[in-house]
Amino acid sequence: MVVREILPGISSVGVIDWHRLAFDDLMELPDGTSYNAYVVQGSEKTALIDTVEAGFDEEYVTNLIRAKLDSVDYIIANHAEQDHSGALPLLLELYPMATVVTTEKGKDLLCSMLLIDDERILVAEDRDSLDLGDKTLVFYSMPWVHWPETMVTWVPEDRILFSCDLFGAHLACSSLFADGSSRLQEAAKRYYAVIMQPFRSKIQEYVEQVESLNPAVIAPSHGPVYNNPSAILSLYREWSSDEGKNLVVIPFVSMHHSTKWMVERLTDALIQRGIDVRPYDLGTSSTGTIAMDLIDATTIVIGSPTVHFGPHPKAANIAFLTNILKPKARYAAVIGSFGWGGKTVQTLGEMMPKLEAEMLEPVYIKGKPGEQELVAITVLADEIYKRHQDNHLV
Repeated sequence: MVVREILPGISSVGVIDWHRLAFDDLMELPDGTSYNAYVVQGSEKTALIDTVEAGFDEEYVTNLIRAKLDSVDYIIANHAEQDHSGALPLLLELYPMATVVTTEKGKDLLCSMLLIDDERILVAEDRDSLDLGDKTLVFYSMPWVHWPETMVTWVPEDRILFSCDLFGAHLACSSLFADGSSRLQEAAKRYYAVIMQPFRSKIQEYVEQVESLNPAVIAPSHGPVYNNPSAILSLYREWSSDEGKNLVVIPFVSMHHSTKWMVERLTDALIQRGIDVRPYDLGTSSTGTIAMDLIDATTIVIGSPTVHFGPHPKAANIAFLTNILKPKARYAAVIGSFGWGGKTVQTLGEMMPKLEAEMLEPVYIKGKPGEQELVAITVLADEIYKRHQDNHLV
């Protein structure tokens, strides 16, 4: 990684993790990621914006040396999570006069997770500012993006927003600036789907706040820098809106083909009715890809056989994930089969209390689906069509 100028006095000094495959052992990273960090050099003082993941300290410090920093006055911790703060203990040794700036909750987390001396920390309240000479840092508190302590940092003289995880993308690339490619859009959507989607109402609020600042540049903590922010702002408005699309997502697992046959019949019936449908075999599908479609889906149908007395573990996992992500879907259903009994439908419903969706009549059968059972699948397709039609989606 090299030091690269974004604007006069403002440079990128973070590192690229080309080979990381997963984040938090939850989100697949098909394109690696980056840990973005920045230097803001005013005429009188210098600030670092965030650090990098522990294990990348040497490369990060090398970049700081290349940036020819005589001193560092402030280290801004927009977010306490370790991919942002991992190198902070080392920085405090290298720059013994530097002060860490974060929120009150950020202070608590940094002290507990990294054992930072609380006397080295200055608490920033919402709209507090620091004067660096010819540049000013203004701090905006944005809790639940995506932790409760998060803030962003605004430099009004240059109209650049250091947006922390907001507008980020897990994408390792050699370009400093966003290129508008479909690859970047997919990475940004995957990032939003897993990390930001659970806090959709807050994201709506913060997007409006960011737009009111009219930034010329948005520099997130992961992925490229946006020197034309209108595109990513527009996407975030779309993704966080209350309106779903004419889309049904069907994550399913099938042990002896019965559930699979039901999913195939439902998929065909929905296509015939002009509804976009995405079936996902949970044995092979990426959870990140499913999460991306959950952003837009108006209806979710989980397909699962019964294992002993409850849902297949992979179906239970997707129900748990759906509950965490809290997508905007308005309707949900369960289909599948059982051998001798169980409470699969009830259990899956109880696992999604945060999904504010109307539960449609399940199609849950004993054994292999016959013609009568497949007719019931067609009835479910009609019900879904009616709901989508009522919402002017078809």
